[in-house]
Amino acid sequence: MKNHELLVPAGDMDCLYQAVYNGADAVYLACQNFGARKFAKNFTNEEMISAIRFCHLYGVRIYVTMNTLVKNTEVDSFLEQVRFLHKNGVDALIVQDFGMICLIREMFPNLEIHASTQANICSREVCELYHEIGVKRVVFARELSIDEIDSIDVDIEKEAFIHGALCISYSGECLMSSMLGGRSGNRGECAGVCRMPFSLEKDGKVISKNQYLLSTKELNTSSEMKRLLSSSIDSFKIEGRMKSPLYVGFITRFYRRLIDGEEFDLEEETNQLKTIFNREFTVGRIFSCSDSDLMNTKSPNHIGLEIGKVIDITSDKIKIQLNKELHQNDAIRFLSSNQGFIVNYLYDQSGKLVSSAKDICFVDNKVGLETMGYVSKTYDSVLEKSFEKVERKIDVSFDVIAREGEVLKVVLTDGVFSFLLEGDIVEAAKSSPISKESIKQHLCKLGNTPFECQSFSIRMDSNIFIPVRSLNEIRRRLVEKLVYARENRESDYLEKKVVFDRKQYPVCSGKIHCSVMSEEQLKTCLSLEVDRIYVPRNLYSKYKDNSKIFLMMERCSFHPISSLEERVLVSDYFNGYQKIGNYPLNVMNIYTAYYLQKYGYSEICLSVELSSQEVFDFTHLYQEKFGDYSFEVFSYGRVENMIVKGNILNLDQNDSYYLVDSKKRSFPVYYDGHITHIFNYQCQNLDVFVGNSRLDFYRESSQEIKKIVKKYQLMKRNY
Repeated sequence: MKNHELLVPAGDMDCLYQAVYNGADAVYLACQNFGARKFAKNFTNEEMISAIRFCHLYGVRIYVTMNTLVKNTEVDSFLEQVRFLHKNGVDALIVQDFGMICLIREMFPNLEIHASTQANICSREVCELYHEIGVKRVVFARELSIDEIDSIDVDIEKEAFIHGALCISYSGECLMSSMLGGRSGNRGECAGVCRMPFSLEKDGKVISKNQYLLSTKELNTSSEMKRLLSSSIDSFKIEGRMKSPLYVGFITRFYRRLIDGEEFDLEEETNQLKTIFNREFTVGRIFSCSDSDLMNTKSPNHIGLEIGKVIDITSDKIKIQLNKELHQNDAIRFLSSNQGFIVNYLYDQSGKLVSSAKDICFVDNKVGLETMGYVSKTYDSVLEKSFEKVERKIDVSFDVIAREGEVLKVVLTDGVFSFLLEGDIVEAAKSSPISKESIKQHLCKLGNTPFECQSFSIRMDSNIFIPVRSLNEIRRRLVEKLVYARENRESDYLEKKVVFDRKQYPVCSGKIHCSVMSEEQLKTCLSLEVDRIYVPRNLYSKYKDNSKIFLMMERCSFHPISSLEERVLVSDYFNGYQKIGNYPLNVMNIYTAYYLQKYGYSEICLSVELSSQEVFDFTHLYQEKFGDYSFEVFSYGRVENMIVKGNILNLDQNDSYYLVDSKKRSFPVYYDGHITHIFNYQCQNLDVFVGNSRLDFYRESSQEIKKIVKKYQLMKRNY
C-alpha cells in the first residue's frame, strides 16, 4: 500500500512540539514574513533554525510556507528569506506566487518547491505546467473530488487537505477581505469576512436575514480514511496554523492512529475533538458533499460538544442535567444565549464541591443566564492535561564487543547513522565480573534522550570487568554524536545566476477592452467601437466571426484546454496556446508577468490589488528590465470578490440577487450552473493611463455603458 505522509500545521514552537511528538511525518510553518497566516505567532529566524533541527532530529520533514503574493518592492527580501531557509536545510518551500516559483526553480535548483493551494490547482493542465517548471508537489484546491485527483496522471506529488477550516471561495481567488478593508487574503491578512452575517435579497425582497451564509463547517474526513488510503494522494494535510497546541496534538494523534490502522472508538474520539474545535463537520468537496452539507449558517464559531441541558436557573446557580461528564476547570457554553465561562466551581445535588459530575450538577451563574437550553463543553481540562507530557522516541540499536585484552567497542545506530566508540582495554575480573544484563542496562539507559533501545547485541567473554562510568561516558558521547548528525544534515545549497531574455514584443497601448454579460451590452460596446470585447461562451458562439470578440473562459475548469478557443481570456495557469491572462492570475510582480509571457500569455491584466502608483511603477519597471509587453489595467467595474463551487445560496439562474452585510453594503451574486459568483459592492474607478484600460460591465444599461466608455475614450485622448 502507498505510504501517505501526515502533514501537520505549527503556528509556534509549542504547536511544533505537539505535532512532532504525536506522530507527524512532516510539519508546515512560516517565518515572520510571506506566510499566508500573518496573524499566527509564526517563527523568528532563531526559532526557525531550532525548529528545523528539532524536526530533523525526529526524522520529520519541515516545509515553510512562503505562499503570499509578492510585490516588486519585496522581491529582494523574499529571495533573502529563501536563501536563509535553503542554507539551514529546510526540506521544501510552499509557494503561491507564480513568478517566485519560476524564479526560485532557476536560482535554487536544489530547493524543493510545493505549489500552494493558494495557486488554485484545479486541473491536469495546471499540474503539467508545474511539473515542467520543476515543482515537486502540488496542493490541490479543496474543491476537487478524490476521484478527480486520482484521475490526474501527472508525475508530480499530490497533497490534499483532509481536516480543518475551509475557505468558501476557491483559495487564492478570494478578494473579499482585500476589497472591503484592504487586508489581502493573498498576502496573509484575511479578515474572515466569510464568517460574518449576511442577508440574501432577491428583487429587493429579503430571503434570508442575518445568517452566516458564507460560513462553512469544518472539514473532517476521518470517516473516509479507507478511501483516502487507497487514493493517489501522497500527503494528507491538516489545516490549523492559528489553532492551539492542544488542537495540533490531538488532531495529529487522531489521524496518526487512523492512518496506522489502529482500532479505537471513532465516535468517542470525535466527541473529544468537538470540545477542542467544532463548527460541525463535513466530508467536504473532496468527497462530493452537497451544498447544504458544506455550510453551517447558524454559527461561525466553536460550538463544542453538547453535554446536557439547563433544567433550572436562579440568580446564583444554574442546574444542569448532564449526559456527558463535566470536570472542574472545563469551559461550557449555553447555546440559547451564546454565553459561557470556565467552571471554576462545580457542585453536586447537595451543594458540595466536586471535581467532576456525570448526572445533575450546579454551576455558578456568573453570566446572569436567564434562558433554558442546551449546554456544550468548549474546553476539556482533563484532555488538555493528557497532552502535557507526550513524547516520541527514536528506535536505536547497540552492538557491543567486549573481549578480554581488546579495546571495548560500542556501536550505536538508528538505521541511517552509525557511530563506533572504543573504550579502554577490557580486563579480566578480579572479583565480580560484569554481566551482559548490567552492560545492557547502562548503555540502554536513554530515558532523558530522544532515543529508545529496540535492539541490543553483545559478543563478550564471561569473566571480564568494565567500569560503569566508562559505559555511561560511551553512551553519553554516542548519543551526542547521533543527535548532532540527525539535527545537522548537510545542506545541498546551490545558487545560480539567472539570465533573463530581453525581447521586444508587439505592444498595444491606450486601447479600451470591455467584458460584458449580455447580448444587449455586447451590441452597445460594438457600436462604440471599443478595441476588444470579452464575452461568455453563449455569446462567443454567436459572434466569434468578429475579430474583436474574445471568449471569457470559465474559471477553475477541470478540463480547460478542451474548451479553448482561438481568442480567449483565461484565469488559470497552463502552458501552450496563445491567450490573454485575466486578473485572477494575481500578477503582482514583473517576474510573474515575465514567466507567463514565456508560457503563451500574450497580454496580462494586472492584479486588482495593486494601487495606481504600483501599476504605474510596474509597467515601467518591466519595460526597463525585460522590454516591451502588453498589459491590461482593471479600470472600471465590480471586482469578482469570490467564486464558490456549487449553488450554496440556492439561487435561480439569471435572477437578480444581492448579499447584504451588516453595513448595508450590497454584493451582486449569481449562479452560472457550476460556480456562484460574488461581486464587490461598489465599482472600481481607476484613472491610470498605462497599458490598456479594462472595463467590466455586469448589470449596467446601454446608456450607462455609453457614458462610461466615452469617459475613458476621452481620458485616453487627452492624456
